Amino acid sequence: MTDVIRILEKTEGLKGYKINEYKKTSYELFFVHKSLETVRSTDTTTTDVTVYVEHDGRIGDSSFSVYKSMGEKEIEESVQKAVARAALVSNEPYELVPGGTLEAAVPTNLDRYSPEEMGRMIADAVYAADTVPGGSINALEIFITRNTSRVVNSRGVDKTQTVHHVMIEAIPTFTDEKQSVELYEDYRFAEFDAEKITAEIADKMKEVADRANAVKPGKGFTADVLLRPGEIDELLWSLAEDCDYATIYQRANLHKEGDNLQEGDGDKLTVTLKGIIEGSVRSAFFDGDGSSLTDTVVIKDGVVCGSYGSSRFGQYLGVKEPSGNLGCLKAEPGTLTDEQLISAPYLEVVSMSGIQIEPYSDYIGGEIRLAYMHEGGKTVPMTGISMSGKLSEVLATLRLHEKTCVYMAYEGPKSLLLKNMEIL
Repeated sequence: MTDVIRILEKTEGLKGYKINEYKKTSYELFFVHKSLETVRSTDTTTTDVTVYVEHDGRIGDSSFSVYKSMGEKEIEESVQKAVARAALVSNEPYELVPGGTLEAAVPTNLDRYSPEEMGRMIADAVYAADTVPGGSINALEIFITRNTSRVVNSRGVDKTQTVHHVMIEAIPTFTDEKQSVELYEDYRFAEFDAEKITAEIADKMKEVADRANAVKPGKGFTADVLLRPGEIDELLWSLAEDCDYATIYQRANLHKEGDNLQEGDGDKLTVTLKGIIEGSVRSAFFDGDGSSLTDTVVIKDGVVCGSYGSSRFGQYLGVKEPSGNLGCLKAEPGTLTDEQLISAPYLEVVSMSGIQIEPYSDYIGGEIRLAYMHEGGKTVPMTGISMSGKLSEVLATLRLHEKTCVYMAYEGPKSLLLKNMEIL
């Protein structure tokens, strides 16, 4: 870092520079069934340099990577090539993030244990759920990661943050005399909770058994559809993206501040984008430009009310204090109760190939790999179906559960009910 800064400081023709350094250490375990086959540790550092050049009333930028094997001459040559490339780029002028220093770590309990201890605890929690007759966990991979990112720029920014998180990849399998069915589970967290891990994997073990016995309906029908946190997060981010400074600057936003997204009698959405949510894998104090992250309400009671994004595009829009690129999303709870849910038929989505949300064509839908049809006190697993509906109608009538949870980078209602969806 010191050598790179010294070379940049003496380079002529630079308006400024930014250096992003990423250090990653990981402890990784690979199981086949319940046998630990491989343990691997990694320790990597990636350094990216961006140079900025003024020309003809515009500003250009270009980036390159620096490796530890590079000598001073190689770095100087890379800088000169980047300066030449930057001179070919013409962007509207903007300033780099102004000075500020920070050294901080996102709070977590993952750093209370050694990687070896944490690995054993996570594996024990996962395999505690392997109790379904006919079921098994064919493969399990655990990645315990410590990421440290540092941003330094020519305007005095020098910020460092450390983030811990875990990713579990598991293949729950169910086998009977007819077939063998698998599900893929990708579960990430920044706070260790053995009971929560066991419950998550237990749900998947049950779901893979249910998928083996799921039925395909003989014909289409209309139903209220219950979404889980993963799909809720995607739905709300699709709305929030309309509020990004870059989207607004490029005039690609469908809605603007003051627009009512929910002209109906459903629960009203209040969505806040945040820098830190306890337990979230995307919590951060600052973004890749070095901008401190400021929590921002983008939707209030169903009405678009704010915007967020990078320093550059915030400057283009005349924002005095840009929020920075926020990675976490919080939604306020609604009025839906468990008692209300069981009083009427509904289809609970368990696994999708990916929810599809297309605001410009007013569409929401997607392929459903597994769902539960709850009706009259009975639950029937279904597969081989898809859902389809109008996004505007869904937003007007949706219901939000009164209870909340944290999942990945989402905090909010544990479920969301879409009314009158077409099931095909």
